[in-house]
Amino acid sequence: MKLKLIGIACLLNATVGYAQQGNYEKEINALLSKMTLDEKIGQMNQLSYYETNDQLLTQIKKGEIGSLLNIIDPVEVNKVQKTALENSRLGIPLIIGRDVIHGLKTVFPIPLGQAASFDPQLVEAGARVAATESRELGINWTFAPMLDISRDARWGRIAESLGEDPYLAGELGAAMVKGFQGNDLSSPTSIAACVKHFIGYGAAEGGRDYNSTNIPPHLLHNVYLVPFKKAIDAGAATLMTSFNDNDGIPASGNDYLLKDVLRKDWKFDGFVVSDWASMAEMIAHGYAKDGKDVARISANAGLDMEMVSGTYPKYLKELVQSGQVAMADIDNSVRNILRVKYRLGLFKNPYVDTSKTSTIYSQAHLQEARKAAVESAILLKNEGNLLPLKANLKVAVIGPLADAPHDQMGTWVFDGDKAHTVTPLKALQTEFKNISYVYEPALSYSRDKSTANFEKAKQAAASADVAIVFLGEESILSGEAHSLSNINLIGVQSDLLREVKSAGKPVVLVVMAGRPLTIERDLPYADAVLFNFHPGTMGGPAIFDLIYGKANPSGKLPTTFVREVGQIPMYYNHNNTGRPAPDGNVMTLDQIPVEAGQTSLGNTSFYLDSGKNPLFPFGYGLSYSKFEYSGLALSSNSIPMGGMLTARVSIKNTSSVDGVEVAQLYIRDLVGSIARPVKELKGFQRVALKAGESKTIEFTLTTDDLAFFGRDMQRKAEAGDFKLWIGTSSAEGLETEFSIK
Repeated sequence: MKLKLIGIACLLNATVGYAQQGNYEKEINALLSKMTLDEKIGQMNQLSYYETNDQLLTQIKKGEIGSLLNIIDPVEVNKVQKTALENSRLGIPLIIGRDVIHGLKTVFPIPLGQAASFDPQLVEAGARVAATESRELGINWTFAPMLDISRDARWGRIAESLGEDPYLAGELGAAMVKGFQGNDLSSPTSIAACVKHFIGYGAAEGGRDYNSTNIPPHLLHNVYLVPFKKAIDAGAATLMTSFNDNDGIPASGNDYLLKDVLRKDWKFDGFVVSDWASMAEMIAHGYAKDGKDVARISANAGLDMEMVSGTYPKYLKELVQSGQVAMADIDNSVRNILRVKYRLGLFKNPYVDTSKTSTIYSQAHLQEARKAAVESAILLKNEGNLLPLKANLKVAVIGPLADAPHDQMGTWVFDGDKAHTVTPLKALQTEFKNISYVYEPALSYSRDKSTANFEKAKQAAASADVAIVFLGEESILSGEAHSLSNINLIGVQSDLLREVKSAGKPVVLVVMAGRPLTIERDLPYADAVLFNFHPGTMGGPAIFDLIYGKANPSGKLPTTFVREVGQIPMYYNHNNTGRPAPDGNVMTLDQIPVEAGQTSLGNTSFYLDSGKNPLFPFGYGLSYSKFEYSGLALSSNSIPMGGMLTARVSIKNTSSVDGVEVAQLYIRDLVGSIARPVKELKGFQRVALKAGESKTIEFTLTTDDLAFFGRDMQRKAEAGDFKLWIGTSSAEGLETEFSIK
């Protein structure tokens, strides 16, 4: 299938790129042989940069630091690198890290938004922009992509994720790695990727950040590890451990994951870094008694570099001398770190060329960000084809997110400048000047509970032909440590929407948020709903491109939207129960007769108050075009083990509007050595179709695509019967069957 070929190309390009840089093992071993134990431990030590002072420079001269975080001044970068290369005994350069999650200065939609595009090329292009801008400032290492599978929208860091599906996250994660690293990691426009968090962080109990996870082995290998494996195969240079414990073992001390899975099974030869102080947090977990114990456990587990908590420089030398940590393990860690530094070309040129013309906020970068924001938007409702709007209509622009440049950028933005953010209001004032509008924010920010300006909002709506209401979340409400137990529109925003609707005019609801929200109660008060996961620097013009038909929505949900928070976790690729709810309607709470018999409702799996289905399923998203699927056919209804089949389907744009459809292929393994999910995404394609145009597309599936870790914990395909669907979402599609003999 097309997407699979892209993934293969990423791997080949990464492999070629590293080959072009040469085999550095001789140089690494020669350098390692010259290093003292103190210098080796120094390479394993990462500090956060605050200022270039004598103490810092002295530490660098003595070889006590291998990496620095958060320098964004190229002059200072050059200063510390010059010290490392010219004033330290061995001249080992520093690796400079920064959280560049969805853009440095030019901010793209949050990763969850980019996932809605189902477009690996778009994701790769966004990471390439971020890498180019980062390298200009001397940053050569980013802590992205985050590949935690997240099935709980209460968890704030779902914003950084690529959604709930391991296949989608893996394909887009590999594309992001390719964008950051390019074909040659030593290029002055490439930075090292760091896939995180290893492993299971997105499964935190209750969606509460840093909480424990309890992921059993089959689920771990069949779901949570899948995107990480794809990113490593694509050439990811580094990996970061997670904060959580899984089944009682904190990630920074899990030797099974770091040695058996990562090194032995996957052959990963980059280095592993802890998350911020996560090693020392093993004391709070009750897994280590003190800092010395932390250093011993992590070093023996195979954690190569410690981020900021300082137990390695304080205790490793003593631990090695006492035989509690093997010198061979220290050497392996240092070898892994040096390998990445060589691949980055830092030994040849660690310096920033400050004379080069800057690309930051260049027109090309802004256009890429605008395209990403367009493709990331999801049209959830369009009653009576209200959208796209005609340009001659007067619009009322209402709501706190209509002009919120800081919040529009979303979470984990350290360097984006809100002065460069083009909000919807700013887009009206600059690019869309022909649109007649009246503006009333009504609320100062999303949590504002004052209703004092609601009457003004209603009057504004009454004076216009259409009301466009911009609601959602401030950026601070998602991201790390920003979990919520309630994921409705916060504050009195729902009340504002109802007030605007009471004016009697058509209402377009535009949501900007960092997570899926429970908006079922809001849908009756909006004729059209355009959902945007915080869209970044160019979100404003992108939204109006869509509202006025300059672009056609094509985004699809990368995660399930629940009706009520009590449905969480709800995700499309779940296992079946022994008593699944029927395909038809189930009896609702209000339909239950008084004094009903205990079994009169049917003993099946559903909620009495919210049914069995989500509000919107994974893969859902509307368009201004209408698409019709037909003629699903397989090259064979039976394939041998090791064989391949081709699935063909025709898609026709039956509307008068050009559009793009994301065709999705799902399978179900009907009987396995362990219970298998009811559906699994195995392919997708973005198909551009002009009005009235038809295309026949193909997907290829091999038996390896159908492999999983079965009861014996060996990854292989199993003979048996399968269902296959191709359609517009996880809930809709043409169906057929095949088997593996």
